[in-house]
Order: sequence, then C-alpha cells, then structure tokens
Amino acid sequence: MSACVFLVPHTHWDREWYEPFQRFRLRLVDLMDDVISRAQRDPDFCFTLDGQMAVVQDYLEVRPDQRAAIRELVGRGQLAIGPWRVLPDEFLCSGENIVRNLEMGWSAASELGTPMAVGYLPDMFGHCAQMPQILVLAGIRHACVWRGVPLSVDQHAFRWRSPDGTGLRTEYLAAGYGNAADLFAVVSSRAADADDRARLLQDRLSARVRDWAPWFGADPYLAMYGTDHAAPLPTLMQQVATLSSGDATDVQVRTLADYVLARDPDETGLPVVDGELRSHARANILPGVISVRWHLKEAMGRAERMVERYAEPWAALWSAQWPQAYLDIAWSRLVDSSCHDSVTGCGVDETALQVAARIAEGEHAGQAVRDRAVDVLAGRVARGSVVVVNPTPAARTGLVEVDVPVFVQRLGAGEPRIHLRLPDGALIETQEVGRNDRLLCDETVDADVLATVFRRVHDRELFGQQITHIDLDAPARTLTVHVASEAGPAPFDAVVEQQRTVVAAATNPGTWRVRTQDEDRRRVVAIVPVPALGWTALTPLIGEATVSPLRGIEDSSANWVLTYESDTPPPVPDSPNPLLDNGFVQVWVRPDGALRLESRDGTVLDGVGRLVDGGDCGDSYNYGPPSGDLLVTEPETVSVSVVECGPVRHVLEIGRRYAWPARLASQATRSSELEPVLVTTRVELHQGEPFARLHLSWENRSSDHRLRLHVPLGRPSVTSHAEGQFAVVERGLAPEAGSAGEYPIPTYPASGFIDAGGAGVLLTRTVEYELVESAGDQAGELAITVLRAIGLLSRNVHPYRDDPAGPQLDTPTAQCLGPAEVSLAVMPHDGSWLDADLVAAAERYRHPVVHRPGSGDVDVRPSQVEGLSVQGQGVVMTSLRRRGDWLELRLVAETTMTTTALVGSTTAPVMAARVCDLLGREGESLPVEDGVLRLPILPWQILTVQLSLAQAAPTN
Repeated sequence: MSACVFLVPHTHWDREWYEPFQRFRLRLVDLMDDVISRAQRDPDFCFTLDGQMAVVQDYLEVRPDQRAAIRELVGRGQLAIGPWRVLPDEFLCSGENIVRNLEMGWSAASELGTPMAVGYLPDMFGHCAQMPQILVLAGIRHACVWRGVPLSVDQHAFRWRSPDGTGLRTEYLAAGYGNAADLFAVVSSRAADADDRARLLQDRLSARVRDWAPWFGADPYLAMYGTDHAAPLPTLMQQVATLSSGDATDVQVRTLADYVLARDPDETGLPVVDGELRSHARANILPGVISVRWHLKEAMGRAERMVERYAEPWAALWSAQWPQAYLDIAWSRLVDSSCHDSVTGCGVDETALQVAARIAEGEHAGQAVRDRAVDVLAGRVARGSVVVVNPTPAARTGLVEVDVPVFVQRLGAGEPRIHLRLPDGALIETQEVGRNDRLLCDETVDADVLATVFRRVHDRELFGQQITHIDLDAPARTLTVHVASEAGPAPFDAVVEQQRTVVAAATNPGTWRVRTQDEDRRRVVAIVPVPALGWTALTPLIGEATVSPLRGIEDSSANWVLTYESDTPPPVPDSPNPLLDNGFVQVWVRPDGALRLESRDGTVLDGVGRLVDGGDCGDSYNYGPPSGDLLVTEPETVSVSVVECGPVRHVLEIGRRYAWPARLASQATRSSELEPVLVTTRVELHQGEPFARLHLSWENRSSDHRLRLHVPLGRPSVTSHAEGQFAVVERGLAPEAGSAGEYPIPTYPASGFIDAGGAGVLLTRTVEYELVESAGDQAGELAITVLRAIGLLSRNVHPYRDDPAGPQLDTPTAQCLGPAEVSLAVMPHDGSWLDADLVAAAERYRHPVVHRPGSGDVDVRPSQVEGLSVQGQGVVMTSLRRRGDWLELRLVAETTMTTTALVGSTTAPVMAARVCDLLGREGESLPVEDGVLRLPILPWQILTVQLSLAQAAPTN
C-alpha cells in the first residue's frame, strides 16, 4: 500500500540556552543564509522557521538586506513564519504575556506575508489549560504539541479543550519534533555505494513508516526533518527524489502549515483532552525548571505586574499621551524573557545573567510609565498631601505607609497624634510605626575649611533630603543645616550661604560644630479607601493625645477632639492567647518557630511555615534526591519578637537558626560539614484582611539542596487547586506515569494561589508545589519549593531521568548562594476556593496601592476620582490599554458559574463598546445602558472589549 509522507524541513531554534544569545545568533545567521539561498535556487524546497518570529527578526537585524528575499519566499509558500514572537514556557509567564507574545509574532509575520495559522508549541515543558481558547480567540484553529500529552491519545490528532469548552484540532508529535531528523544519516555511510545507499535509505523510510502507521492510519504521515539548531543536508532534495523514485512511498517536501492546515479543524471522532497537558507518560516535561534560579521567577512576576497592572492601565486612564513605543520596549523584554530556555533558568550562567538583565529592563520601562502617570495625579494634589492610586478595577482599601512632618504648631505639649483626612472630610486613624533620626550628622570642623562642607550639597540635596534653611551662630561657632523631605517655598542659594559662612569663619577662628538637622517626622500606616482604578488624596492632620492608639477622631473646627482606647500590651510568646489578631485571623508561634493560624470561621492551620531542607543531586530540569538523603526539619534555636501591635498593622518577627549540610558528599549523601543559617520570618496582619502575610529571608550558604515551606491543611483533601494563566486548575495526588524515561513526581506550578483543604496560599511568583498526603492524624500539607540549588545544566546520570536533557555543563550561579527570600500569604478558610473568594484575595495581595507626595498648589481642593470599575464575581482584569481612540479591556471569568461583569465609571461613563479578538481586530457592537456595559461571561471565558468613554480622563 502506498504511503504519503509530508517531509517538513525545519529547525528548532533556542535563542539562548547552553550558549548565550549572541553566540547562538551567529550560528542562526549561517543557517538562514543557507536556507534562503537554497529556497531561491530550488522552488520545491520549503522550510518551517520554528513557529517563532524571533528566528526571522534576529536574523534580519544582522542581514537587513534579506527582508525582500524572505518576503518573496513567504509569499511563494516556501517559508512558514510565525505565529509567535518566541516559544514561551507557558507556566512561567502570565496569561497576558502569552497573548502579547502571539500579538507581537502575528504582527511581525504579517509584515512579511501570511503568518502560519498554527499554534506550534514543539518543545514547551507542558501546556497551560487555556491555550486552546487563546489560540482560537486569535483566529487560529490548529495547534501542534509534543510534551505533556496523556496516554489516552493514541493517534496523531486530538481535540484539545480549554476550561470554557473552546476546542481546536491539535496535531500530536508522537515521536517529537525530530521524528525524521536522522532519516538521511545513512547517506554518509562509506561502506556502501550509491545504489546501496539508495536501497538502505528506502528501507529506513519503510521501517519508519511502519512505526508511524499506528498513529497515522490512512492519513498522510508527518515527518519532522530537523532538530535543535540544525540545518538540512545540502543534498536533501536529491535524497528526497531518491526516496520518491520507488513505488511504495510518496515523499513531499512541505511546510508544517501545508500539512496541518489541510486537516479539517472540525473533524469528529478525535480523542478529547481537557485542560492542561502535564502528563509524564510519553515525553519528559522537566518540572524542575519551575523552581530553579528562583530570582528569575521572582523578577518575572514583579515585572509583569508592573507593566500589566500599573503602567498600562494608569497610562491609559491618566496620561495625556499614550507611550506606545516605551510600552513596546517593556513588553519586548518580558516576552523575549519568557522563552522556554530563558525564564526557566535551564541555561548556562551567562544566559541567566542576560535574562535577568532583560527582565529588569522591562520592569524599569514599566516603572517609568507608571511614574509618569502618577506624577500627573500628584500634580492634582496639594503639596503636603498624598495621592493614593488603586491598580484594581474595584473600589478597595489598601495599606499606606507615609512619613508625616510634625513641625506644625500644636495645642499643648502632648504627644502629636496623626490622622489622615479624605477629600470628603472623613478621618482615618493611623498607627505610628517609626520615627526618624533627626540628627543626621554632628561633627567638628576647623574654621579654615568650614566652607568646604558646601561641596556636599547637590543643588538643595543633602543626605537624601532637601535643605530648607541654615542657621549660623558665629559667636558660638555653630553651623546648623536644616533639611526636610520637601524644600518648601523658601529660597535657598548655596553660593550665598557659602560666602556668608566664609565671612563668619574668618572672624571666628577655631573649631566649629557642624550639624545637619532633619525635620521631626512620624512614620505611620493607615488603611485607605480608594476608588476603582482611581485615586484619592490624603491630608495629614496633627492632634494631641497622651494615650494611644486612636480609635476615632472628630473635627471640631479650631480644635481636635480625640477619642481613644488604651494600648493593650502584646501577649508574650508562651501565652495561650494569640500573638496577633486582626479579627479575621489569629496567629500563634509554636516552639519550632512555625505558626498556628485560625480563621474567624474556626479553620485551623497548625504548622504554617515549617521548613524542610533536603539534598538535590538533580539538575536545572529535574529534582533528584540523594539515595541517602538527610532532611533537616527542626531549627536549633527560635526567637520571637512582636514588632508592631495594631490597630492597623500587626507585625512579629521569628528567627530560626538551622544547620544545613554544606554540599553533597556524593550523589548518594550530603556532607557532614554544616552551614549555619538564620531564617527570619516577618509575619503581618493588616486591618480587614483575612490572611497572614509572610516574608522569609535568609542567606543561602549551601549547595545542591532543595528547601520547601510547608503549609498544613485544615482538613483532608486529595485534590489541590492552583491559579495560573487565565484559569484555576484542579490537580490530584498522582501524576500520569509512562515510559518516557522521567520519574513522575506530583509537583505542579502555581502563579496566583494554591488551595487545598482550607489552606489558601497567595503568591507573588510562580512556584512549584506538592500536595503531600496525610499521615496519621494529620490532614496533609502543601509543600512549596522556595529554593532549588543545583550546579549542572543537565546531569548525564540522574536518579529521576534516563536521558540527559542537554549538555552536562557547570552552572555555579544556579546554586543561588547569597541572599534569598520569598513572600506569600496564608489564608485559612472554610469551604472551597470559590467560597473563600481566593481570586479576590490574591488580587488584593499581589497589587498594593501606590502613593506619592502631592506636588500641586497648596490651595488645590482635595478630590478623589474613579477610573474604571469592573464588578462581577470571579471576574479578573488582565489588561487595560489604549488602542487608537479606544480603551481596550481584557477580562477572564475565573469561576465555575456564569456571571455578569458591570463595566463603567462615575467619572467618564461608557458611551460605546464593541467586542474584539485577542489581536485587537474589531467585532460586533455591544449595548450600553446608562453609561454602564453589562457583559454576561461564561465560566472561564476570556473576553476582550473596546470602550469609548464620554470624556477623556484627566490629563496633564
């Protein structure tokens, strides 16, 4: 029976991996020069450029003269380009990052011709649940994957469905993206003549077709001829002609698009796979990349939030000009860093260094855009007041920590008490948490060199403060420089002051005392209400009291009438009473330094923050336990101190001293040499929050180990839920095993939160976690990997993997020696994650409000303004930006129930709205009633709309 084989010449191009980017790129230039030259000479030659435009764009930066040639070859169907900018790791970047990646790749490919309408995902380490919906919403109806496909798929195509039910035909690369990479290796045999080589080649293809037959049946065979960084043989087309000369097989050289797009996207009878693809059954998914080089994950999460939730939305609402070019810079850095060999940290040290710098550059660009927008709002708030800006599309409260000068005239001689007044006159109580050191410098200087102290002054800046005035007492030979956080309106001329000092020093020789005196300031915290995606103004008010903390205050015109309650002394560590209590959560510290948390509904988590340190003889791809592992679970000493005791913020610090083995003595055991480590845990309870905030910091001095933080469950559970890319995914205790050569461990990625058995953990970075089954009378635990320290890119002999995942190269900085930290929050709760509204809790935790000193005229009337409000149970805003004259808003319903989003603004009502796809292409109009857009949203639906508001938001 004759077989039809579509041979797809391609290369899988890792931009940076076991060599840094620029070293790989020079090899890319050679490859592309060769491919273009061949395609121009032979119209039957085709090539697929790995589904990512970075291959093309990186090349054109070096060979800009080849743009026309590439455009011509794309037009003739000989080169398949796009649709991605890069091939991302789908679990180590945000859902919005994936969308922008696709948007950038599609746009760049469109400039050179028709993009390949295939969601080609050849080498990612598993696939996120919402990828089918993402692709379909961008107009792509086909995907192509390798890793993570479960055993239930027994043919070369299946229907892959997102949680919302969106499905698309998915081509499964059963033997990988190089299933025909070695097909022509026989032609180099020196022992055979030309006829023998042709016969051997035909035999090899026939054997390969027999192997493929169970997967393809009567369908044409897909033969992926290519592998990592590889170019096709110079004699490829001649060899194909030799293969096609026989009667048994028809070999056609085609692009991946030619093969995949010829399949019916709606064909029935395919196996159906729902949700994420993380099976170990048929290919390695290399889960250890989730937790290696923790600082890259921390930086990526922070940078993405900066651009997605601060820079873009605030610039869209408040900036006079839309900074598209600058935001393009930010997004290009973050998208390029999302590569499956970049943010994963599974490259050499030089690669990791470059990725870290790129992420930082993206964050800095986002910070600049954010600050420009906030500066606009600060100009609308009087000097001496504070503007507070909300990144959340719902009215909320947030903690603000500000320094308040108390040099103003006060009634009586009592201790000043500070309140913050809102624009409507309401007063907010504050809690004092610190005072500044007023004497910044006190020294003696000889009169001959007294004037040289002015060399320290930069304009009006001295010691990070602004000079307000200088007191010169010549008879007493004293010079006092007064500084403050703001210079104020009084003029200051350093040259004049220096000349005055020179005269005084000349007439009063001897030793002078020079002091720099700061203003009297109090650092206070307060919980402040802020409108949705809007801002408010706070004006500090100073009153008198002899007892604190304040519980209320009344404005009595010329006087302040204060009401207060006496302080309650904080309980001592061995007290049966909780150390911290904000009415929602109570916190005790156990003798081992872990925490007991109890929620208002009675859910108890006993042992939160327990640390378990064990050896790791794996590599950047897979954790590997030493056969004779030594686990360190108990600290040697524990200290506890109550730092702050409400009513706004409660804080305690726990110091735990451990002795961790310094390194591996062999692949089987940890060394007997120990490294002392102090782990400091700062625990915070904020007023009105149902969770405890934890920040752990330590200095990692040990190599080849894994540190996990444990959170006990409140009740037994055999499933966990984790928020990731536009979805909350349910996982069980055991992953699917198979014959792929990778030991399947039940660890999973989470980006937003983890939840199991009443224990909700809110996150600031993607982490790797495991649900550990109950033992005895224990309900089970969540074990969260906060650090993996390893020293090899890949290990040839690995306890949990049969084959190497790359070259065995040293990666000393992947040991992550030096300062380390992790921040998370723990929320004990009754019911499910939906009942507890963990989506809203994670939103609040990850997106703090921002405040800046006002810079407007002192007579500016205080005000507060709503930007844009989005209401709806489980509805999350993932993007708000400008697109032309429209505001573009992206929402996702992270809920199992149909819901309705209400979108509007009291400042600028919605006048018109329309649907658009993920690439911004305009869709149908939407009805708007009374300035509000009502959007019914199905469970897990991603919805993008464009809005026209009644009036422009305030601009500079």
